[in-house]
Amino acid sequence: MNFDVLIIGAGAAGLSCALVLGSAKEKPFAKDKKIGIIAHQKSSHLQTALFNNVLGLKPGTLGKDILNDGIQQLKDLYPQVTQIEKEKVTHVDQNLEGFKVTTNKGEYFSKIVVIAVGYTNLFTIKGLEKYIEPHPRAAMEKDRIWLKNSDHLIEENLYVAGSLAGWRSQFAIASGSGAHVATDILTLWNDGKHTKVHDKVTV
Repeated sequence: MNFDVLIIGAGAAGLSCALVLGSAKEKPFAKDKKIGIIAHQKSSHLQTALFNNVLGLKPGTLGKDILNDGIQQLKDLYPQVTQIEKEKVTHVDQNLEGFKVTTNKGEYFSKIVVIAVGYTNLFTIKGLEKYIEPHPRAAMEKDRIWLKNSDHLIEENLYVAGSLAGWRSQFAIASGSGAHVATDILTLWNDGKHTKVHDKVTV
């Protein structure tokens, strides 16, 4: 299966990235793009999160509900985004046309890849080892990592989002990071013209 962009990870950063990309479906430069997201992990830091301090979320909101609701939101609003479930990414390999993403069940090819998984030292995706460094914004004793990047870009057409991009593990920051990457990709598709996508109330 071939994609224009494939997101690895369906936590706050990955889902935010997918939602923003999906919402651009009516834009001429994005309407024919194939977008996919691989859930990758059964677990996420959101599974045990409780939110009382996030703008727009009712105090007491559970992270596990955000994960479930976010996946359903993506499916309901933007069904053109392919959701690949119950697969774990094992390799990301660059080739002349982009990237080959190998999972425990198959292979996918994509021009652009976004890595949006957790930032623990249990990171096991082969092909990305050379980018791994100690996390610059986490306590040393926690042994967290990041994929070295410049403004989310690891190298051409390879992005990282969320805490793995070097940001602190905060829900709003991770979500914003995913949206940031999505708008960078949309800008790339729009011939470098700065692009954002949001809806407005019609009066």
